[in-house]
Amino acid sequence: MPIKTNDPSKKSWISVDSTSDFPIQNIPFGVFLTREDIITIGTRIGNYAIDLGALHQLGYFDGIPLTDDIFLQDSLNDFISDGKKTWRLVRNRISEIFDINNTALQNNEEHKKIVLFTMDEVEMQLPVQIGDYTDFYSSKEHATNIGTMFRDPNNALLPNWLHIPVGYHGRSSTIIPSGTPVHRPNGQTLPKGAETPVFGPSKLVDFELETAFITTDANLLGEAIPVNEAEDYIFGMVVFNDWSARDIQKWEYVPLGPFLAKNFASSISPWIVTLDALEPFRTASPVQEPKPLPYLQQTGEKSFDINLEVDITPENGEPTTVSKSNFKYMYWTMAQQLAHHTVNGCKVNSGDMMGSGTISGPTPDSYGSMLELSWQGTKPVKLTNGETRKFIQDNDTVTLRGYCENNGVRIGFGEVSTKLLPAIPLK
Repeated sequence: MPIKTNDPSKKSWISVDSTSDFPIQNIPFGVFLTREDIITIGTRIGNYAIDLGALHQLGYFDGIPLTDDIFLQDSLNDFISDGKKTWRLVRNRISEIFDINNTALQNNEEHKKIVLFTMDEVEMQLPVQIGDYTDFYSSKEHATNIGTMFRDPNNALLPNWLHIPVGYHGRSSTIIPSGTPVHRPNGQTLPKGAETPVFGPSKLVDFELETAFITTDANLLGEAIPVNEAEDYIFGMVVFNDWSARDIQKWEYVPLGPFLAKNFASSISPWIVTLDALEPFRTASPVQEPKPLPYLQQTGEKSFDINLEVDITPENGEPTTVSKSNFKYMYWTMAQQLAHHTVNGCKVNSGDMMGSGTISGPTPDSYGSMLELSWQGTKPVKLTNGETRKFIQDNDTVTLRGYCENNGVRIGFGEVSTKLLPAIPLK
């Protein structure tokens, strides 16, 4: 089935600024609360949120096999479960409805009042009910930097890293949408030179510049997903800030890996951008050496040219862009991550989320965490107002953005913006 939405010459009758992340070629999916306090599934073009539940009830999806309530829910899980054929039919139909040459809705003022909302009239929600969350560790540059800091610089990567997409299971209950503040976590740390731990707020709270992908129902228990079919089970992507407390993590991560240092909060952008929308921005992945085992071998362009940026904004201050990276630097692809995740028969469900791991590029200004940008605090990062940061301070706001751009078309994710509040004292 052709992807009609990707035509770079397509225009919408909704006005879209040239710098917008959401032209008619995007058509992402999200969940929002309307001005009438009704929760609905929707999409976005320009600065307008579009109520897909209302569009469906008004008959604009006639001919597409959809249940009556598919868009009248508080999550995208059921829609995602319908599979790629349905996603494409719906996106193609939306692109037809809002095409500049289609007057059916364009000239129906009554219907437009029901369907369209400006973005300041809606409140974005978590787009999916996330049953399971896995975080990978798939940036070679990031893994090398961390290994250099904490182990032997000459053997920065552990022996398994070039053979498997390393990952761990995270906590889905604390994944939150953009705009939801996060409190500095409490936990145990081992001060330098001490023999026993102390308890209190983390002193080294960090962001992690990541993306994440959302899956559909993919396999039966015991079945593996072949690497060359894995992308068929990926609905789309979000920008992802996987918050980290470095001092808590240093004390707790041996022998079983991250725990309290990672499960206190993870922030995602609220619009899920489909792989179909990202198709024109495919690019080659880094060369993998040594060659992966057969179940991880793939051909073709399996990565995407997604520009990523991070801003830090002090309270009442101006933002400073502290990092500019790109998803294309990822050593292990999403298809390889999903294939490896299921090669042992692990079942994957609709709405599961897989984090990329911190995305760092080859240069210091493209590192994806404060741990790297400040190199363990030895090189403080200067902000626009003259202040410096080794890690994130209370009342700082961290904003991540992602977008692709070519042939005059920009496809973006919007932003995920989160304020770090002081720790809550224990009672």
